[in-house]
Amino acid sequence: MDRKSVNAPIEDPVTNAVNAAKPLIDALSQAERDMIELVIVGTESGLDFGKPISTYIAHYLGLSRRCRSFEVKHACYGGTAALQMALSFVQASPRPVKALVIAADASSVAARNTYWEPSQGAGAVAMIVGQDARLLAVDFGANGYHSFEVMDTLRPRADLEAGDSDLSILSYMACLEASYDHYCQVVEGVDVNRSFDHLVLHTPFAGMVKSAHRRLLRKTAGMTPGDIDADFGRRVEPSIRLCQSIGNIYSAALYLALCSLLEYGDIAGAQRVGLFSYGSGCASEFYSGVITADGARQFRALETTRHVAERWPLSMDEYEAISNLSLQRMAGVQDLRPDLGAYAHILRARYEGSGLLVLAGISNFHREYRWV
Repeated sequence: MDRKSVNAPIEDPVTNAVNAAKPLIDALSQAERDMIELVIVGTESGLDFGKPISTYIAHYLGLSRRCRSFEVKHACYGGTAALQMALSFVQASPRPVKALVIAADASSVAARNTYWEPSQGAGAVAMIVGQDARLLAVDFGANGYHSFEVMDTLRPRADLEAGDSDLSILSYMACLEASYDHYCQVVEGVDVNRSFDHLVLHTPFAGMVKSAHRRLLRKTAGMTPGDIDADFGRRVEPSIRLCQSIGNIYSAALYLALCSLLEYGDIAGAQRVGLFSYGSGCASEFYSGVITADGARQFRALETTRHVAERWPLSMDEYEAISNLSLQRMAGVQDLRPDLGAYAHILRARYEGSGLLVLAGISNFHREYRWV
């Protein structure tokens, strides 16, 4: 980890999701917006046992009310669960439709003095799914799965992220091998070296990805350590750079890694990507798709790296204060009018005039938001 993103107490999974999706929605014509008939949010940071955060998101993005709307949960696999459901919806429709998929999370109180703390990030990745794929054309039906019961990481309360780090790493490794093996059974003639121009793995922290890549290639291709390191630099390393600067964003971590590949990868022509998604508890999936140089150019036009570079650097005292105040916007809060005093200078410097959505308050559990 080089850096990580931290949510202010006036940010939550809803604001993360809306602010990620808004540039995509704003770029659509009204006719294209009206084609969105499905909104799915993958999150492990839900704010209510019954009410999904997708309703807030559809409202603040100004989407049509003729729309299916719900959230799904399976730890860091939730974003992939949402995407795969949306792909099936679009593929099965007898008429052209679109779906909005958002993987959005917000970490709880910083897990001080633990292995978790350096990687706890904040953010969301939004995707519009349609028949005219521009960034990633998914290989429909080319999927390998592996799921089983394990208590590796969990959020038993809104204020607690807990688990067994070693067990989680071992579960991740086992799932990568097993889901890739299932993919090979579904898709004929797969070779881990020749079938994929790039490999993009769920990235809670980059060291786990490097270890998983090494283990997969050693077991499936019998490669030497030197050849594995060279392969990592060529096919994997571009996908971890944004993750090293933003941190673990849970259900969106795989898709942040895909963004990183589009931003930093050497993409010439159509290239196939192997993608691995893992969620604690656990569920995993290995699937594939094709990216293009034109798609990478379209992504880079969003200037993600500029936005990341413009973040406000926190002092340790500011970080500690903001982390403590994060409890104010967690699930289960009934009433809130945020006390902005501890970070008012940050709001003035980075939020005023930004056009971002922020949490204005909570009244009898109902969340109220405002555009800055």
